[in-house]
Amino acid sequence: MKNTHHDIPPALVQALHAAQRVVVFTGAGVSAESGIATFRDALTGLWSRFDAQALATPEAFRAHPDIVWGWYEWRRAQALRATPNAAHHAIAELARHVPELTVVTQNVDDLHERAGSTGVAHLHGSLHAPRCSACAAPQTCANEAPDEPGEGRRIPPPACTVCGAPVRPGVVWFGESLPGDAWSAALRAAEQCDLLFSIGTSALVYPAAELPQRALAAGATVVQINPAVTPLDKQAHCNLHGLAADVMPRVVAAMGHSTS
Repeated sequence: MKNTHHDIPPALVQALHAAQRVVVFTGAGVSAESGIATFRDALTGLWSRFDAQALATPEAFRAHPDIVWGWYEWRRAQALRATPNAAHHAIAELARHVPELTVVTQNVDDLHERAGSTGVAHLHGSLHAPRCSACAAPQTCANEAPDEPGEGRRIPPPACTVCGAPVRPGVVWFGESLPGDAWSAALRAAEQCDLLFSIGTSALVYPAAELPQRALAAGATVVQINPAVTPLDKQAHCNLHGLAADVMPRVVAAMGHSTS
């Protein structure tokens, strides 16, 4: 099943109708369609002095906590201003068409939840779940985040309400392990599913990129939705090249149409 024109292959619709367990695995491309910058986008203002990957490390937080916290508050503000796009809504709608749907995301916003998806496994944590850098106690986000990211602001992190140590963003930084519960749930879902969608992800960031491979090894149908070619193209059973916000609603519509 190869496809470049956004027409949904009948074989994919049949596979979806036959599937008991479906996994939707999403990456930065899905959030980017809601206007959220990715790590590959150029930074501006204060942030232009830094490589995004250099800010996303424990070492950077220890050395410059005000710069790192300020950058993540900018990212949180960006996420709060964004709204779920048609792909987020279609993924939530897909849950009503299949017996069991698991959403696994590399994204750190809450756009899947705001679109109606439940039980989302966040492999890279969340901008909205800060925790203490010392005792790991969960903390509450400030009610408001910086309004304008253009200039960039150094913002000292708040103190932990339990031990007083600096609060850190609730995301997974480079060099850190994925959250155990989320990763275990994602692996289990990938290895037990009948069909897995890989949407808006480069298929390059490991260990998350293992999920489509685990599904393939277990005999599942793997469907990729991405505007660009990725390393997964040669292995996926179906490649739908296009924006997720365009393709996913077509997939859901095709399912509904085939049952009418």
